[in-house]
Amino acid sequence: GNAPPGVDPEAFSWFQTVDVDHSGFISVKELKQALVNNNWSSFNDETCLLMINMFDKTRSGRIDIYGFSALLRFIQQWKSLFQQYDRDQSGSISFGELQQAFSQMGYNLSPQFSQLLLARYAQRSPNPSIQLDRFIHICMQLHSLTDAFREKDTAMVGNVRLSYEDFLTMVVTRML
Repeated sequence: GNAPPGVDPEAFSWFQTVDVDHSGFISVKELKQALVNNNWSSFNDETCLLMINMFDKTRSGRIDIYGFSALLRFIQQWKSLFQQYDRDQSGSISFGELQQAFSQMGYNLSPQFSQLLLARYAQRSPNPSIQLDRFIHICMQLHSLTDAFREKDTAMVGNVRLSYEDFLTMVVTRML
């Protein structure tokens, strides 16, 4: 068949390939099998789930052709940004590149925090670096948590006072 109105024919073609069970929807498992990083590793489960949830308008845990088409555009935008920050074109983002990316995105984060993210999200190696899927994951979470923080930091001073339960509520509603 032909692509539905408003859906890129290439996205439609890829959707049909990725929809292995021919259900008319893409599951987290199907998405994970379809997406690869520059080192040919599959996208991380958490990142796939985060992205499916972002484009799943029915809260069914799957996306239709329209959600898939929007997801592909979303990934392409992140890939362009990733390539822009991958200065040495190694296919992954190193500590220095990550620091520079955060700075250029407007985040004032310490080298220690960037190191913490590398320790949490990079594959274990002498020179840890971040793949595309983890870069998307980190940036989506940073954006979401920054929005939550800004809701509490109405004076825009960079500090808030909140209860432990308020903190947990911010994290749980933004990250799960």
